[in-house]
Amino acid sequence: MNGSTTDLIRRHLVGLKMPRALEALQTTLSRIEQGQLSALEAIESLLGEEYTTRESRRIKMALQTARLTTVKSLSGYDFSFQPSLDRNRVLALAELGFIERKQCVHFLGPPGTGKSHLAIALGFEAVKAGKSVFFATLAELVDSMRKAEREGKLRERVKFLSRYSLIIVDEVGYLPLGSGGGNLFFQLVNACYERSAMVMTSNRGFGEWAEIFGDAVVATALLDRLLHHAVVIPIEGNSYRLREHAALIPENMRTRGSLLDPAGAQPVKRRPGRPPKEVRESNLG
Repeated sequence: MNGSTTDLIRRHLVGLKMPRALEALQTTLSRIEQGQLSALEAIESLLGEEYTTRESRRIKMALQTARLTTVKSLSGYDFSFQPSLDRNRVLALAELGFIERKQCVHFLGPPGTGKSHLAIALGFEAVKAGKSVFFATLAELVDSMRKAEREGKLRERVKFLSRYSLIIVDEVGYLPLGSGGGNLFFQLVNACYERSAMVMTSNRGFGEWAEIFGDAVVATALLDRLLHHAVVIPIEGNSYRLREHAALIPENMRTRGSLLDPAGAQPVKRRPGRPPKEVRESNLG
């Protein structure tokens, strides 16, 4: 290949903003001259270098936008440590059909069983597939909505969050939400219902949601929407983080009963009076 043609290719690559292909050009030309690559293979090689670089950059930026600062993968999850977990069922979720169906995936289990790992791994797969993802703990999510409410921007905040293809809500039930937290979360869930997919992790059973959200009416309204199109995956096992110190943990703290059994939850009395204003206005039915 003569020098003028090579210079023209370089100018094209600069004009097309393909810095990685430009960087790899000389090596690719040398391989052509040595008979290691055909013309078509050389084109594929240059385009492949540029595409890989751009994809890596896109995924990195999308992960930052999604707030997935710690990347977890399904290949990094030790399924052998949690024999109660259906590996094939989890891998099927990684095909992301649940996002297209606008379903809610619930990972339920004691602390340390890998719920957050699996949720983040699904978020990572979604980002790679070009889906918009947002990750937050329930406490962080409610705090951000409470701040927006104080600033008179709650509607805008709910609208912004509900535009994501997938919202991951981690640590449901770990921290108290405070007054009105359940009502705020309901507004987001109601906006996302049949519009966005969700993944939720919790160490508490559904029978305890009235306690988590501070109101039986709100909890019922949330479950009505979050279980309508749902995939519920219980994980019944010990903590992976404490596996090397299992002997130090009292027997009664090592495992818990099924979180799907409402009988395991403490009965919650409904508060007298009318439902909260925010819920009444949402026409819970």
